Amino acid sequence: MARPRRIVLVRHGESEGNYDDSIYERVPDHALALTERGVRQAEETGAQLRKLFGQERISAYVSPYRRTHQTLAAFRLDPALLRVREEPRLREQDWGNWQDREDVRKQKDYRNAYGHFFYRFAQGESGADVYDRAGAFLESLWRSFERPDHPPNVLIVTHGLTMRLFCMRWLHWTVAEFESLSNPGNAETRTLELGNDGRYHLDRPFEQWCTPRSYGSLD
Repeated sequence: MARPRRIVLVRHGESEGNYDDSIYERVPDHALALTERGVRQAEETGAQLRKLFGQERISAYVSPYRRTHQTLAAFRLDPALLRVREEPRLREQDWGNWQDREDVRKQKDYRNAYGHFFYRFAQGESGADVYDRAGAFLESLWRSFERPDHPPNVLIVTHGLTMRLFCMRWLHWTVAEFESLSNPGNAETRTLELGNDGRYHLDRPFEQWCTPRSYGSLD
């Protein structure tokens, strides 16, 4: 098994929806583009990634949303070293189709009270649903490592919640641990690095906004 040395997860740059959430009433979530600031953020991250990867090959997976594709393009990675696959299981949490801003704000308040992992949007998904598809993608990813010529780098361009849930699945976090963490900023990265012990370790933690409180007896 040719496991990669690093798995880099990146949240997309600032989108039109991050800048002005009223746009969700006029434009589908998947069609939202990056703002000018979002493009600059992605370009800055791209410079860091080009330095990190050097001349090594990269296997990239990108959410099928416009803003994630634009983020990946702004990285300006060498196409001769890059293999890109669109991966629908890495998409944003579904909040429904055409979104009423006030209704979504109300539901976000409900989610904050109920819990981000278990709360299901009325016409969309819960965090648990995203966890399940992130887990299914992870299983496919592990199978790809069986190829002896697998690239030494994996790049995943996705969304904030999906990043956290992917790491939750990979690192076996509890629901309480997941709930205590905040999303990364736009165009921020987190890297799972293969250590000398044969296990992957997160290069830096997600910001923690509260102390985890589990229902069970797990540490």
